[in-house]
Amino acid sequence: MCSVLNVHRSGFYAWLNEPESPRAIENQQLLREIKEAFIESGGVYGSPRITSQLKRNGTHVGENRVARLMRVAKLKANLGYKRRYFKSTSPSTISSNHVQQQFVVAEPDNTWVTDITYIKTYEGWLYLAVVVDLFSRKAIGWSMQPTMKREIVIKAILMAVWRRQPKSNVIVHSDQGSQYTSDDYQAFLKTNNLTSSMSRRGHCLDNAVAESFFHSLKTERVKRKIYATRNEAKADLFDYIEVFYNRVRLHSHLGHQSPEEYEIRYKSAN
Repeated sequence: MCSVLNVHRSGFYAWLNEPESPRAIENQQLLREIKEAFIESGGVYGSPRITSQLKRNGTHVGENRVARLMRVAKLKANLGYKRRYFKSTSPSTISSNHVQQQFVVAEPDNTWVTDITYIKTYEGWLYLAVVVDLFSRKAIGWSMQPTMKREIVIKAILMAVWRRQPKSNVIVHSDQGSQYTSDDYQAFLKTNNLTSSMSRRGHCLDNAVAESFFHSLKTERVKRKIYATRNEAKADLFDYIEVFYNRVRLHSHLGHQSPEEYEIRYKSAN
């Protein structure tokens, strides 16, 4: 073989027995850390969040290097499916848009956003309404029901009020779906010192933060997944919202902190 390759036999065996370069050994160790962070995230982190997680763990490395090693190891963040849009009946109450796509606020419980999505199960659809605080992007209220009746959004906002106990008026932004324009929902907002705000029809970006939350939920957990029962779906969604999203998931808008960590740091500084 050595004669075919035109390489001296002693040189060939010296190359064969030569240990790996320090860079190669370092890449192997780094890849192990990348895989651990990727698995811990449930396979939903791309190279930016993996890089941030490694730095939080004490390993300082550039994102380009992480991205290259992830490509070599074929580690790719999960992709989900498109959102289903629902047609609503003629609204009974349409509120002004008080948010105007201004999604950055300086303190908690200034503005909340809310929306509804759907989850597939073998028993039928499970609908999820969620309330997100614009300040920290934390999911502060949610409700899961087998139908899209107005109770689903009232229960979600009720949880948010019970948890946060806001001291002053809060803007609550939604689309113009029939659940949000219902008399019962609007009356609940007024009774609890909440100001209704609504997106313009046909302008999905008016509620982009709620849309983003559902996109993360679908791509990072629900991806092409059909649950056997609604209860199975409820348990998994609870785990995503309360265990992973609020307390663990690194959010790029928050400087790669979790919503819970972001709020704790704000409170300690104020």
